[in-house]
Amino acid sequence: MAKPDNRSDNVEKLQEMIQNSMENMRETRDYLNAHGDEISAEEKANLQQKNERREESIEGFRSEIKDEASQME
Repeated sequence: MAKPDNRSDNVEKLQEMIQNSMENMRETRDYLNAHGDEISAEEKANLQQKNERREESIEGFRSEIKDEASQME
């Protein structure tokens, strides 16, 4: 028998994922600011692209939070 879908903590988990992603973005920016002239252009571009993907993920998480909130009403 399948477990029932427990969505009660989804918003909390999504908010935590947003916070973690934002912290990782800050750490990457700080790293690039401190060491950007010491790393290769390719590595620098990879880190910048990773932050762009994090931004996209954050937008997706926020959208999911809105969906969750509307389903709780």
